[in-house]
Amino acid sequence: MMNMGDMLDTIAARIDPAATAIIHGERTLTWPQLAVASNRLARAVRDGGARPGDKLAIYLRNGPEYLIALCAALKARLVPVNVNYRYASAELAYLFDNADARVVVYGAEFRPRIAEVRPRLNASIQWIEAGDAPVAEATASFGDLTGGGDGSPLGIARSPDDLFFIYTGGTTGSPKGVMWPQGDLHSLMVGGLRGSYAVPDTLEELATLAGQATQRMRALVAPPLMHGTGLIVALNALLLGGSVVTLESAGFDPAEMLRAIDRHRPDTLVIVGDSFARPLLRELIDHPGDYDLGSVTTITSSGVMWSLEVKRGLLDFMPGAQLNDVLSSSEALGLGASVMTAGGEVATARFAIGPRCRVLGEDGRFIASGTAGRGMLALGPPNPLGYYKDPEKSAATLREIDGERYCIPGDWVDVAADGTLTFLGRGNACINTGGEKVFAEEVEEVLKRHAGVADALVVGVPDERWGNAIVAVVTPQADVPLDEERLRGHVRAHLAGYKVPKAIVVATTPLRAANGKADYAAARTLATQSWSTPA
Repeated sequence: MMNMGDMLDTIAARIDPAATAIIHGERTLTWPQLAVASNRLARAVRDGGARPGDKLAIYLRNGPEYLIALCAALKARLVPVNVNYRYASAELAYLFDNADARVVVYGAEFRPRIAEVRPRLNASIQWIEAGDAPVAEATASFGDLTGGGDGSPLGIARSPDDLFFIYTGGTTGSPKGVMWPQGDLHSLMVGGLRGSYAVPDTLEELATLAGQATQRMRALVAPPLMHGTGLIVALNALLLGGSVVTLESAGFDPAEMLRAIDRHRPDTLVIVGDSFARPLLRELIDHPGDYDLGSVTTITSSGVMWSLEVKRGLLDFMPGAQLNDVLSSSEALGLGASVMTAGGEVATARFAIGPRCRVLGEDGRFIASGTAGRGMLALGPPNPLGYYKDPEKSAATLREIDGERYCIPGDWVDVAADGTLTFLGRGNACINTGGEKVFAEEVEEVLKRHAGVADALVVGVPDERWGNAIVAVVTPQADVPLDEERLRGHVRAHLAGYKVPKAIVVATTPLRAANGKADYAAARTLATQSWSTPA
């Protein structure tokens, strides 16, 4: 196993000096430029008192600064901590405190929020601001730290056991830091790349590959790097000596993404389910022939439903691409995958079970291979160490069964005799209504098939008669009239009657965060405010 900081140093020492590492709009960084900037920042934070194992929080939007800060943390043996830039002050202060942040790198646009939370936090935190304006008092300038000083490698000993944090949650509870040893995380990240790229197992192999003039991975990462889906693919590209393309707009602009594909020729695209794929497809339909997409060989998504009809539409425009729909979470990489090409369709929410994965039945025993049933996914090692400073949640999720440690994040599936999984939903999205269990994602997927629905979330609202009444919160398609009774009839045509929403509420604000993840808390608030038991 390898340490990521060692890998970055090895690549920089052997790769063609003209090789591109990062593209962001009109800005391009070569591998030597990335190496020098991240080495300078790593040296600066260590000179400022940060020690191996301390946490470096990255509070930035996508761009070169994010990846420089990430590489600097890895090289300095600091633990990178992703920060959701949508957080309010209280959430932000909680995360910095919970993570024991020793260094915070933040964008200048977030200066007002930093000013609110800074007095509540440890006075020893190093604050580093990225932006063009003069920095505040007792704050270092990202540009100054990366623009001058010793840019040579640090020359320090590192370990595959150095930690990497991925903070997850926030819409259903307090953010939790998933603790990954770098060696284990890297081995799981690259598992799906073997066969498509040369994947080294040692630093010696990496050095040889870095020095060769081979086709390298170029990944266009559309979702925020602050979340696992985009972050992991971006890391994969860099740790193979490839390059990362990020988009400039604060929100997702499908036309911008397609222009970037046309111009920068990535082979890999990263999206988050239908929340990205639907507007992308609509832009292609509205502007046929405007974009050259011939470089794309792979589109990867995780975390949000990606429906069959949208996949089919994308393949009409990119017939040579492979669509990888990955069933994973920050704490469980490799639960399952769905691979679709123009030559073979796969139903929505249908996955092949991962090689390390088993299904734990409702009776608490594993469902035997070749047997159909319903249960929760349980992922064998390697797995994370747990959630930082949360032993109770760690013990509930990471359990020893039959002498082996499994990660059980709470994902429910129906498993067929051939091992095919039908994803039902996360346990905390299961609604008990009238004595029946209904998984929100199942109803949402049917709702989103309706021509008048752009997006939908389904929640349970407390009700005297039903226990919980199913309420759908939908975003209508522009200029398409939405008839509630017809929409409920559409659901009834595909699902059992008890799964049909008792009410449908039109959303007044976006249903998802910038990374495409559903904001069930906001949907539940809106549904509760609108709900009244029908006569």
